[in-house]
Amino acid sequence: MRVGLEPAITGATVASVTVFDERSLRRHDGPSEDFIDRLTCRVFQTPQRRGKFMWLPLGDAANSSGHSEALVAHLGMSGQVLLRDRSTDDRLTRIRIELDHPEHGALRLNFVDQRIFGSMSIDSMLPTVDQPAHAVPSQVAHIARDPLDPFFDDAKFLRALKAKRTTVKRALLDQTLVSGIGNIYADEVLWAARVHYDQPTETLSRAKAVTLLAEVRAVFAKALAEGGTSFDAQYLNVNGESGYFAHSLNVYGRQGKGCPRCGRAMVREKFMNRGSHFCAYCQRVRTGSQTV
Repeated sequence: MRVGLEPAITGATVASVTVFDERSLRRHDGPSEDFIDRLTCRVFQTPQRRGKFMWLPLGDAANSSGHSEALVAHLGMSGQVLLRDRSTDDRLTRIRIELDHPEHGALRLNFVDQRIFGSMSIDSMLPTVDQPAHAVPSQVAHIARDPLDPFFDDAKFLRALKAKRTTVKRALLDQTLVSGIGNIYADEVLWAARVHYDQPTETLSRAKAVTLLAEVRAVFAKALAEGGTSFDAQYLNVNGESGYFAHSLNVYGRQGKGCPRCGRAMVREKFMNRGSHFCAYCQRVRTGSQTV
């Protein structure tokens, strides 16, 4: 979504804002009138993202370099930010933002959200602890960087993973440790690294932890190149198109089918009200004092 928006809206000025459902402002500190007034006539800077948060730093029309505030979008379970022309409407649009771009002309951003778990808000920007010059919205400050972030600290992550005293998949899903990894990508990463989802983190050797991190980056890069993972119409890019990484999944949703590596039937087990998919032969739990 961020990649799709960047070339189209960076430098665009907000011409008007319409809020159709105030429930989509649940994270905004103020009524819809405040949201509309503070956003109108502001200039969008380069979109940024972390986890399910995406934000657009806001500049003034006269001084577009100011980054003291940002428009923050949280996608929730079904949120979409769709880039349209001024004549196109989308069903279930909760917030509409009309834009004027110096090169692309009149544009429209529709925040569409079926379940209304997502939101938009204007939030203040705070300096990050590790890179003070690179601010993030206050709502995002507790979310860790993801492994594709240029400031992601590999050594810090490896130390924290070792000290977690939990199981590997729970650690990968912990957004305060590393962001961007959901249930699907966790299963794909663990299969690629040959690690069982219930393997204790303290039993991972440094070499295996390094391999795990490398596989996270490989899965992310491939998924981004293929437009993400879309199983239904709730998961679309900014042009309303589905991603096709679902066709490249090696393990998720393939229980009972042959493992692409060894050919044995893959398994699904209950995990945190969801499921974990894995190959019981390629991914075994090492017990006792064994190190993976």
